Amino acid sequence: MASFNIFEIAGSGMSAQMIRLNTTASNIANAESISSSTEQTYRARHPVFSAVLADQMGGATAGVRVDGIVESQAALRKEYNPDHPMADEDGYIHMPNVNVIEEMANMISASRAYQTNIEVINTAKQLMLRTLNLGQ
Repeated sequence: MASFNIFEIAGSGMSAQMIRLNTTASNIANAESISSSTEQTYRARHPVFSAVLADQMGGATAGVRVDGIVESQAALRKEYNPDHPMADEDGYIHMPNVNVIEEMANMISASRAYQTNIEVINTAKQLMLRTLNLGQ
């Protein structure tokens, strides 16, 4: 039944936003981690989404697909702190390229998108119940 596709579509959106929230939480948790080299330094990660049309899924439904999670190519932060035990031979410590302000904005946006998908599901459920009550 085509009416139930809305639940699959909103569900795929909720799943995508949950991945976005988890990735953002990981970025925030590692924002102040310190390393002694650029190779070992945490890099911010971001999910990549794409829209899925009904004909791409064998006519079943449409929705959102997570194509992968990519590392940010922004420059890593470098801080001169020769007394730190993790300092490299030049006295620098290496820190992630995580911008906490951007990550907080991403978290708020993902949370709102998740809530919106819940509202879509609730509205569709109410409309279906009202449709069933028309016959009484």
